[in-house]
Amino acid sequence: MTMAVAAYAPTSRSVLRGLVVLRWATWLWSVGVVLVGADRVARPWLAALLLSAALAVTVAGTRAVSRRGRPSPPWFVGVEVAVGFGLLALEGFAFEAGQAFAGRQGLAGGWPMVGVLTAGLTLGSRVGAPAGALVGLGRLVGAWANGVRGFDGDQVASLLATVAFYALYGAVAGWVGGLLRQAEEEVATTRARDEVARTLHDGVLQTLALVERRTAVSDPVLARLARDTDRDLRSFLYGPVVSAAGPRQLVPSLREAARRAARPFDLDVTVSVVEDGVRQRLGEAGVLAAAGAVAEAVTNVGKHARATRAVLFVEAQEDGVVFVSVRDDGVGFDAGQPSPGQGLARSVFGRMAEAGGRAEVASTPGEGTEVRLWLVP
Repeated sequence: MTMAVAAYAPTSRSVLRGLVVLRWATWLWSVGVVLVGADRVARPWLAALLLSAALAVTVAGTRAVSRRGRPSPPWFVGVEVAVGFGLLALEGFAFEAGQAFAGRQGLAGGWPMVGVLTAGLTLGSRVGAPAGALVGLGRLVGAWANGVRGFDGDQVASLLATVAFYALYGAVAGWVGGLLRQAEEEVATTRARDEVARTLHDGVLQTLALVERRTAVSDPVLARLARDTDRDLRSFLYGPVVSAAGPRQLVPSLREAARRAARPFDLDVTVSVVEDGVRQRLGEAGVLAAAGAVAEAVTNVGKHARATRAVLFVEAQEDGVVFVSVRDDGVGFDAGQPSPGQGLARSVFGRMAEAGGRAEVASTPGEGTEVRLWLVP
């Protein structure tokens, strides 16, 4: 079965094109400011150099969007932020003394703000806000370059407001970018599920229904597995979409993973949760890794442990790390010798490592086995 890979989402492409237009508009405005205020420009060569640097970034950004249609790479965002800082910091040298707080338009204009918006939209608020604060500090350097050595209260307030608003713009852009990506992920997931559903509906689902009907009397266990698999597939294909930023919580996901894994073996799994502190949400990768590891552990209990019961335990530790364990009362094994559990260990370790957590398997012959997981929110 093949599945089409969606191109970059139209919403994001529209935002990128909007940034291109904004770069050009603010650059042309800066050129107009320099031309109109040419009598105040003390170093025309420096003004031309700064405008040329901004033009180079503007052209490069335009070409990147027209060719790739994707967000700028981090290094380009860094260059754009650095050039924006340079415009604010060096325009004080380009103009005659007295320009800094005279209430007149400067060379930088609104062009540095585009770099801050780009940083937030493409790299998130954690990058956008510091980038905005850094660019805003360029105005302080520019005032010093323009000959200001002592700042009165109003000037300090003006500089602080510049830094704060630039940082706020970067943070808000990051937040908006996150909402856009979430919406696009949900649309892409829905389209992918619809495509898979069309493929499976006339094949796998009907086959499962046929198996369930024909084995209902001769093999009730197989019939139940077919029915459960059919229900799980339909739940995935036609159930609600859960995005990476959606309400996927750890404990419900672990309960469901343990329930599904134990069902084929008629295994009794008790879930014990220390509620305090376990209500926080992990990232999507952490929740999926933990659920997959728990499912592997419970499956291993059913296949190899000859256990009568298993216990799933979840607790948030004082340092914020979430501890999860699956313990059984089965035959156990010698952890130093090859055993069926080694495949489980590799699978669990791999999942947890990819999610930034860690895992270990402890077992003693005759005393059962415990799979331990640590997840970092």
